[in-house]
Amino acid sequence: MAFRVMRRIQSLAFTGQRLGSLHGAACLSQLSTQRCEPLCLSCLWTNSRRCTVRQGCRRLPYSCGRMSLTTIVRDPLNFSPGSVWVHRDATHTFQLSLLDRPAASDERAFEERLRGCTASKQVLRLLRSADAVSDTMAAAALHRVADLEQAGSGLKDPGVLDKDIIKAVCFQLEHDSRRLMDAGLVSALLACTRLYVDPWSTLMVRLVSESQERLDRGHMTLGSLCVLAEALLALEGPGCGMLQQVMEQVQAREPREWSLQELTGVYGMLQAGVGEDGRYQDLLNSMNTHAVSVTSRLDPTSVSNVLNALVILNQTQAMPLVISLCKQAVRHVPHFSDDELTLVLGALMHFGHSDQYFVEAMERHIPKVAFTAHPETVTKVMQYLGRRNVLSLPIFDAVAESFVYRADDYSTSQIARQIMPFGKLGYLPPNAGEVFRKVEIILHTRFSQFQPRTLLNLLHSCTLIERFPVNFVAKVFSPYFLQQLQAKGTGIDKIILAQLTQLYMTVKLECPFYEGPSLLPKYRVKSFLGPGRSLETPVDEHLYNFVKTSLVDLLGARAYFASRVLTPYCYTLDVEIKLDEEGYVLPASHVDDVYRRIALCIDGPKRFSVNTRQLLGKESIKQRHLRLLGYEVVQIPFYEFEKLQSQAETVEYLHKKIFPHSYRLSW
Repeated sequence: MAFRVMRRIQSLAFTGQRLGSLHGAACLSQLSTQRCEPLCLSCLWTNSRRCTVRQGCRRLPYSCGRMSLTTIVRDPLNFSPGSVWVHRDATHTFQLSLLDRPAASDERAFEERLRGCTASKQVLRLLRSADAVSDTMAAAALHRVADLEQAGSGLKDPGVLDKDIIKAVCFQLEHDSRRLMDAGLVSALLACTRLYVDPWSTLMVRLVSESQERLDRGHMTLGSLCVLAEALLALEGPGCGMLQQVMEQVQAREPREWSLQELTGVYGMLQAGVGEDGRYQDLLNSMNTHAVSVTSRLDPTSVSNVLNALVILNQTQAMPLVISLCKQAVRHVPHFSDDELTLVLGALMHFGHSDQYFVEAMERHIPKVAFTAHPETVTKVMQYLGRRNVLSLPIFDAVAESFVYRADDYSTSQIARQIMPFGKLGYLPPNAGEVFRKVEIILHTRFSQFQPRTLLNLLHSCTLIERFPVNFVAKVFSPYFLQQLQAKGTGIDKIILAQLTQLYMTVKLECPFYEGPSLLPKYRVKSFLGPGRSLETPVDEHLYNFVKTSLVDLLGARAYFASRVLTPYCYTLDVEIKLDEEGYVLPASHVDDVYRRIALCIDGPKRFSVNTRQLLGKESIKQRHLRLLGYEVVQIPFYEFEKLQSQAETVEYLHKKIFPHSYRLSW
């Protein structure tokens, strides 16, 4: 509403008459020979030419009279944090080149130099030194200042807008708003929102007013509409009437007629907030369908941006597009920037998609950049591989080597997220001594910086691969730390309790020299197996049924073995066979005189990494603990069992596995 108020205010004054001070706004002087009609406050955001309430308020004409902005004092209660006023008392001489525009090559060169600027001062220096600056170049410079100065809900240095060259640029954009190209106009408006220029300033009022005029004409390109939509979203939110007008014009155009740049632009606009809460889903469905046919022509930046938009807009039904974009991403892996690759990996994790060729492309690329890539990019690579259960030795080895040298610069979250896949996939790096020595040093020096759950995940992952954090267990079992683990109002969730219990069991079974505090019984679980995420993988039903049938033939009856046995030690056995002292098989219900217990681990594909025959860390620690608890562990891996051709072969196979030193009787 602020923009419409200012727009009407500019046309209300009579010739030679000065408006009084407006509370919370600017003092405006208007010199005009035209007398304007009274303002109707009921239709400030109406796009019609006549008032929708009284049908008598004609749209006020734009006045070309001179306007000045004086000292501004806003009510502190209504002042948005980080909001900045741009004054028009610029002293720097600056003129936009609107008629004789710079050549396209000059504009591209200017933008390249802008991207190379690492401080606002460099941007200002570049503006001063430029021979000719078009409206789009000026807007690009403001955007670069925003890139460098944005910090939360304000600017790092609000004084940057008081620089003479910035004032001069803003004055020219305001003064020449009618002469700006559509692209320059909307880009300048968006840049001002990113710089937190106050929406009541005459600059913003003029840019919004001019944008409305051009929007009403209906000739804006799709690219300009997208930029305008983002600016309006920042100013008024998704309920803005002018934004709805923009979207009506966007929806009137068929996605199949859009250019690739326009397609990615609309995705970006919807991602920015226009498409929140399922709005414009029909438009998105049409875009997703069309995008599948053009993904082969998308460059790395477009692939990354579209995937990220699909994540933010939660387009879970667009899996054909996700798969197509992933195939295109395979070609671009060496060409992605760190930020782009991070977004791609995040999207693939979000949609639960993995691709062998994408992993192979990363195996060729990541080892080359493990020492130089952004820490978050390296972390996302490890997260992706861990989430998809992919044990890539070239990548894991390279990351383990770089970790020793770079870990001091990582955040605590990045440290944990890089080490956790090691434990999950049961991977022990060649330089394990150096890696875990580094982890221990970091824990000693930065222990208090770790979030409680992050720390527990890290320590638990170490135990999966037999690296025992004995020096830190006492702190984890302390009442203070356990209290920190509790989520607000919900207590500690079951997976956290399971991790604590397994950590406690590990210390008791594998670190007998530990003399610190124990985990209180109220924090221990009864079973590691449960629905959803758990510390055990449920048995593969198909494989289990084959093994069960063969076991009946081998042992003579179903009564001689038990299935899915919950032990007193929280682990669930796929199959348990009991033997007496002489080696005879006892009925499963037998309790007394049990001399040996055999635990059959029927390991289906989900208990291994997807690309190797390496047991997952949680299955390795289970078998390790069962042996320490006195069980004879017999592993029945799927890749061995699937090779057997007949029932006789499977029975013979099980006999050799379970009773390797005894003669088999035929029943």
